[in-house]
Amino acid sequence: MASVAEQFEKLSLDFTQSQTQLQELSAARSQLETQLQENKIVLEEFGDLDESAQIYKLTGPVLMPQDFAEAKLNVTKRIEFIEGEIRRVEEKLEKQQQHMEETRGKLLQTKSQMA
Repeated sequence: MASVAEQFEKLSLDFTQSQTQLQELSAARSQLETQLQENKIVLEEFGDLDESAQIYKLTGPVLMPQDFAEAKLNVTKRIEFIEGEIRRVEEKLEKQQQHMEETRGKLLQTKSQMA
């Protein structure tokens, strides 16, 4: 059976790892939010354009012509995908926060046993 000090060390390490994962998830969510806003701006711009407007897509170092309807559909689908990813990351964030709170409680309990 592990000693109280070993339990505390293990819980402390788990808590630290949880903090790191939480920071990574927060950064990922922030990046997704930025991408979402950028794509919404592009969609707004499409609303200001005439359907006969020439649209270009950057493919590597080359600008390729693209059909207006196809370009608008691609941006709409990208927005839907990003929104789904944001929901997925938010679920992971919530679970990670719950795990951290549980670990924090166990840490405090173990620390009180050490005193």
